[in-house]
Amino acid sequence: MSGRFAKFDGTIKVDTKDITKSSVEIAINAASVNTDNDARDKHLKSPDFFDTEKFPAITFKSTLVKEPAKGKLEVTGDLTIKGITKQVTFPITNAGTHEAKPGKVLAGFIDGTLKINRNDFNIKYGPGILGDDVEITLDVEAGKQ
Repeated sequence: MSGRFAKFDGTIKVDTKDITKSSVEIAINAASVNTDNDARDKHLKSPDFFDTEKFPAITFKSTLVKEPAKGKLEVTGDLTIKGITKQVTFPITNAGTHEAKPGKVLAGFIDGTLKINRNDFNIKYGPGILGDDVEITLDVEAGKQ
């Protein structure tokens, strides 16, 4: 099963001279989860999973950005789900920038796939039925402000 979050906000600051001075901060509206199945989405919003009434946001705030190879980034930071914060590292491909129109620069970051254990975030519904590992994938296009 795969799904996505339809509502989110964030800030990406890229320092092209020193990538380690870059940062990422994202807030996801947990209730915007969409798996194209209304009953499943309702269950995912319940206390069995995201408990969106009590924990409306999933957040990520970077603490370190590295470029281990040209075009490859590692963004380490604090991921908070259901009020529990764990340090994670997203491997990201820097797809570069493009001037869409004069003064409007877009940057792309793709293939950011990370595997987490849902139990680490107190999402324990369905032991033995549902897998514990969950993949989170980020594909981001950001505009310069």
